[in-house]
Amino acid sequence: MYQGIRISGFGGQGVISAGILLAQAGLLENKNVSWFPAYGAEMRGGTANCSVVIASEEVSSPVVSRPDTVIVMNEPSLAKFEPLVKPGGLLIINSSLVNSKPKRTDIKVAYVPCNKIAEEIGTTKIANMVALGAYAGLTGALSVDTIAKALGKVFKRAKPEMLELNVKALKRGAEIKI
Repeated sequence: MYQGIRISGFGGQGVISAGILLAQAGLLENKNVSWFPAYGAEMRGGTANCSVVIASEEVSSPVVSRPDTVIVMNEPSLAKFEPLVKPGGLLIINSSLVNSKPKRTDIKVAYVPCNKIAEEIGTTKIANMVALGAYAGLTGALSVDTIAKALGKVFKRAKPEMLELNVKALKRGAEIKI
């Protein structure tokens, strides 16, 4: 099993922390993982992204040039990362903020209203968790329960009620179907 993932969005959307969370969840499931963030002007509102590899075999490179799955949280990310998805791969689009449609027909596309669902739960700050839940539900690469367990390890100072909202967001995202 090998899953290369790219997560991209505006700085402040939790893209980097979502990647860390996936990597930690992979470790909890005794998988080999790597996490590779892209920093720079992204931290001030530009497009941030990270690569995550979750594999049963040894990870030879943290760079994911042809991801199995791409999660795009904003409009600029769709144009930048859609071309990279492997043929037959999965593109998860935050349809709350991305109005464009993908051009490719050789990939699966899931439209997930991440911000809308997060707002219904209580705060748009957890839109990234909705996306991760959708990823877990659609790919089966990691279980939602494992990602939920990883929350406490990654966000050690988070208040219990915030962790609870994150778990709700993961579970709602996991209900998404293509």
